Amino acid sequence: MIAWSMVRSGRLQPSDWHDSNRYDAKMAADSRETLLVGLAHPDDEVGVAGTILAQRARGDRVVIVWLTRGEMTEAFGPLPTEEVARRRMEQGRQAGEILGVETRFMNFPDTALVADRATAVEVARLICEIKPTGLITWGDGWVRGVRHPDHQACSKIFRDAVNLARIAKVVAPAAPHRHDLPIFTLRDVHSHLPIAAVDVTPHRQTIGDLADFYMHGVGFGDPAWMEHRLSEAGRRWGCRYAEELDAWETVGDRLYPALLPAPVGAQTFHPGRRR
Repeated sequence: MIAWSMVRSGRLQPSDWHDSNRYDAKMAADSRETLLVGLAHPDDEVGVAGTILAQRARGDRVVIVWLTRGEMTEAFGPLPTEEVARRRMEQGRQAGEILGVETRFMNFPDTALVADRATAVEVARLICEIKPTGLITWGDGWVRGVRHPDHQACSKIFRDAVNLARIAKVVAPAAPHRHDLPIFTLRDVHSHLPIAAVDVTPHRQTIGDLADFYMHGVGFGDPAWMEHRLSEAGRRWGCRYAEELDAWETVGDRLYPALLPAPVGAQTFHPGRRR
């Protein structure tokens, strides 16, 4: 496992690669991270609330970006779409306060996200502004919830945007963002990708607070479901509560105290351009 930006800067030496304790200590001491959480709708973040809180506990910056305003929900009854959107945006703002993170809304249509180039370029320009060092977004999905069309489109939009953000002629006049940017995705039960598990035990109360907030607001965040999901993941990793994500490029199948900094697997490393 190799953090290539640290190797290039000389902060991590080859002798450190085979000592996981020394490696993790250097990674934690030398990094100030920005985690981008790119989702489709407000309340999607309930599934990674503990991971967000673990990152904030390190003192890192976390930015949640929702591509839509979630205006197609029927949770508020027969209200005009714009009023629903206003309420959902307020919910997102309050959710950000609960988690202690920055929040932003884009204005793509709920239930009609399209993973085309124009959308990915707009998100790429936002990535250049935020300058993240890691990304959580939706992943491949087979079961209800994960396979929502907006969630699947969201996944491709953000993953494409990471690549497009590196290309100066695409994002001009913004400066391209070429920092190492490992991708993690919300994990479907049928996924075969390596797992990045995060111990969220210290953050269980706030996870519950966020779930209760949305449960009262839109009817999502059932406490029994939350307890089962978190405790079952914790049982698999030898802690009380955990969250699991797909690790697309980083060392997986291990438990982390926080998602970032993320060690990049030697087999998935791809060198960037030097000019």
